[in-house]
Amino acid sequence: MSVHSTTAAVAAREIYQLFRDVALQQRALTMDRGPRWVEVDTGVVRVCIDAHRVTLFKDAGELHHCLGCELDDGRFVGQEAWDSPGTDPLELLSVWERAQLLAALEQLPSPDDSSR
Repeated sequence: MSVHSTTAAVAAREIYQLFRDVALQQRALTMDRGPRWVEVDTGVVRVCIDAHRVTLFKDAGELHHCLGCELDDGRFVGQEAWDSPGTDPLELLSVWERAQLLAALEQLPSPDDSSR
């Protein structure tokens, strides 16, 4: 049995809005745990958007897709929710929004850098 709440569905648009808000500098983007964006060529990067935990996949240095998101209300959605073409929340971003999100990801310090 999953520890995540499945009582209410999470739409891709809801996750897209988190990404868009980061692009517009309306929400805080921080590292969750694991390697920083700039330290990964291919693999998983975990970030927080305010209190929401987001798992992204980077492939050959490029933001590839969203693996999942745990919202601050306990709801969880994984990539199986948007396995149809064009339904990944990252695909809903405009070119400008995606560029802003990437810039924010590249500037993230590691969680333990806050003491410096």
